[in-house]
Amino acid sequence: MKKLFSLLLIGLLLIGSISFATDVIDEKWGKPTYVYGAGLSESQVQETAQLLKISHLDNVNPVRIMAEDMRRYIGGDPVDSSLFSSALVTKKNEGYGLHITVLTPENITQITPEQYQNAAITAGVKDVDISIGSIFQVTGESALTGIYKAFEVNGEELDSERMQVGQDELETVNQINQENADNEEFDSARFDQVMIEIKQALADLKERTGQLATREDIEQIINDALAKYNMQSIINNVQINNLLVFFEKYQQSGVLDASEVKQQLKQLSDQVSDRVRDLVDQAQASGLLDQIAQFFRELFQSIADFFRNLG
Repeated sequence: MKKLFSLLLIGLLLIGSISFATDVIDEKWGKPTYVYGAGLSESQVQETAQLLKISHLDNVNPVRIMAEDMRRYIGGDPVDSSLFSSALVTKKNEGYGLHITVLTPENITQITPEQYQNAAITAGVKDVDISIGSIFQVTGESALTGIYKAFEVNGEELDSERMQVGQDELETVNQINQENADNEEFDSARFDQVMIEIKQALADLKERTGQLATREDIEQIINDALAKYNMQSIINNVQINNLLVFFEKYQQSGVLDASEVKQQLKQLSDQVSDRVRDLVDQAQASGLLDQIAQFFRELFQSIADFFRNLG
C-alpha cells in the first residue's frame, strides 16, 4: 500500500511538472514571446508582466516594442516614450486558430478584442494565443505592433501589405466608433459583426466566381450587412464610403486567398455573437431590476398616500 501511494505521488509530481513545462515552453517558438512597450520603465515591465500572468521573465522571450517597429509595421509617427500596451504571444499547433484576450479592457481605450482579432486575421496572424494589457490608459496600438514583431523575431514573416491593411481597418473602425460615441443606438459589438459579415460575403463571392467583387458588389454587400444588423440608419453615407474604400483595398491585399481566413472569421463571428447575446441578457436583466424597483417605489408611494388620506 505504501509503495502504491509512493508511485501515485511520483506520478502526480510528474504530471504537475509536465503541465508547468507546457505552460512555459512551446514546441515551435521555444518560449512564449512577451512584447512590451518601449515607454515602460524596468519596474513597469515587471508590473505589466504580472498583468499578463507571467510569473517570471525567465519563462518568456522578452522583446521591446520600439517606435521604429510601429512605423515599419503599421505606419504613423510615434515616439518610444508613448508606447505602453503590451502582449504575451504563445504559438500553438496548426489549426488552433487565433485567440485574443484583453486583460485590462479599462486601459485599452480604442481597440476591442474583436477589433484586434479582425486586424490580426487580415494581417495573416494564425495559430496563436494572445493576451494584451496595459498599466496605463492607451489606444492599444503598440500591442498590435508587438503581435507582428513576435512573429518576426521567431522567424515567421507576415505580409507587409496585409499588415498595413489591418491597420487601415483599425483606423476605419475606430473613426466610425468615435463618431458614434454619443449615439445610443450605435453598438460596437454589432458593428464588429457587420465587418465580419462583409468579409465573409467577399470571401464567398471570390470562392463562387473566382473574381474579386466590383465596387458595386462591395457597396451592396456593405448595405446588406448593415441592414442585417439593423445599422442601416445609424452608419451615415460618409462612413459607408469609408468602408467601401477600405474593403476595396482589403480584397486587393490577397487576404481572400488565404485558406485559414474563412475559418478564423467563422470563429470570430461566433465569439462576437456570444458577446452581443451577453449584452442583451444584461440589458434585459437590468430592465427587470428597474421594473422591480419601480414596482416597490409605486407600492410605497401608494401606502404613503393611503395613510396621508386617512389623516
